[in-house]
Amino acid sequence: MAQAQKTSRFSKNSGKLRWNISQLSNFLDTSNPCPVYSHHLERSFGQELMDRISDFEKYDGLGLADLVRRGEVKAIELLETVIRRIEALNPKVNAVVTRMYDQARAAIAAGLPVGPFTGVPYFLKGLHLLYAGVPTTYGSRFFADFVPDHDSTMTVRLKRAGLVICAKTNTPEFGQATGTDPVLFGSTRNPWNPNISCGGSSGGAAAAVAAGMVPMAHATDGGGSIRIPASCCALFGLKPTRARTPYGPDMGEGWSGAAVGHAVTRSVRDSAALLDVTAGPDVGDPYWAPPPAGSFLEEVGLDPGKLRIALCTVSFNGSPVDRVCIDAAQNAARLCQSLGHPVEEAQPQVDGAELREAQRVIVISSIRATLDARARVTGKSWTEENVERMTYASAKGADSVNGADYARSIQAIHRAGRQVGRFFEKYDVLLTPTLACAPLPLGQPDMMATDVEVFRDPLMRTIGFTSLFNAAGNPAMSVPLHWNDAGLPIGIQFAGRFGDEATLLRLAAQLEKARPWAGR
Repeated sequence: MAQAQKTSRFSKNSGKLRWNISQLSNFLDTSNPCPVYSHHLERSFGQELMDRISDFEKYDGLGLADLVRRGEVKAIELLETVIRRIEALNPKVNAVVTRMYDQARAAIAAGLPVGPFTGVPYFLKGLHLLYAGVPTTYGSRFFADFVPDHDSTMTVRLKRAGLVICAKTNTPEFGQATGTDPVLFGSTRNPWNPNISCGGSSGGAAAAVAAGMVPMAHATDGGGSIRIPASCCALFGLKPTRARTPYGPDMGEGWSGAAVGHAVTRSVRDSAALLDVTAGPDVGDPYWAPPPAGSFLEEVGLDPGKLRIALCTVSFNGSPVDRVCIDAAQNAARLCQSLGHPVEEAQPQVDGAELREAQRVIVISSIRATLDARARVTGKSWTEENVERMTYASAKGADSVNGADYARSIQAIHRAGRQVGRFFEKYDVLLTPTLACAPLPLGQPDMMATDVEVFRDPLMRTIGFTSLFNAAGNPAMSVPLHWNDAGLPIGIQFAGRFGDEATLLRLAAQLEKARPWAGR
């Protein structure tokens, strides 16, 4: 009887099942932008799996954890459901590049820690975050055989929260692109339209969540790499404050403090709860974010009060902005006004050209250092044959910069941070489009382009609003509030004061309630 009750949790709503399958039935039909393919599921796994899939999609991560906690479903049942979903969906989205099924089953068999996400399957991005005994490729052929012998600090914290890590997701080589098309694994396709980019560099994570494999997945952001794919795939993507989450034990920071790790999620509360379990300094960290006043999850649903919101639709790096993105931001501003928040046009005054050059110097220097370190360990040289063209160009470009250039770049980054900090003395939140353009065609920007400018132009358009907050270190989030006439998502970015994720989470929950997105 108990088993029958547990099984019914995934089979009671046949009406919802028919709706889901009809909506998702044309995933392989590239003329139809709405994904998944019922006939494949029927042939491979039968009606029982389809029932389980239908009910699974109703829950976010905390919802699944609650089912496990109440004994309505077992952790192993959730894992096997997710494994079947990966095997059914991944051949067409190519979001998962490393399967960790044996490790996940072993973790459950050994007994999971009691935490807020006990029993919930979770994916790691294939960049930076290490899991002992599992390849971390950085999306690069040069790192294809890199297998760490230890976990990253964040991996330890995710495991401690009870999450069942069962896969790693696709990423462009070293996270340099805002699309996800590495030579090593091939392109990840956007579940909203397989001919459209899913964004990057956390594109595999975003596509996996948007396709319904899991309700949330690990992501990182060094110039927009959480917010950009969240925008392209209609998810919630929060980039936390600089050093809110640790990079240890192997690194103190990424890209001179620009990069930070967190997640893409369907719900705001999952993002907040994940931040609760991963935030805080590691032993020996060079610096850390201001401690929060309390739990991030407890901020979700609290009244944000009357926020002073600035609206900006001019990109910070000078890239042109599509009309649809301007319209989307203005529409979001009207929504905020309807919720009681005064909005006026304003923007931080930063030297976009100086900041762009500083970020370039930092990134190419970091890429070169990473490649040289791997070469020393393996005894193999990085060449045009084992790294992508833009990676090779970046690494060679580091020959033209020196220590003084790097020091000047750090000073420019700090200067931008102070300018942004002064801006937030007057405003609580800055509202912008997330991208300066609609989601790009699959394969753009192209890391294998023969002309650097061909790569750089779409890159600049996708990071035109996001990368400033990596330089300044402020928290920023992409919220899925708009869709264009082609049915593609257009995210809206909200940035806040340094250390103040709380205000953003309160506002995000208010927006989620006012204009829900999870059921679209």
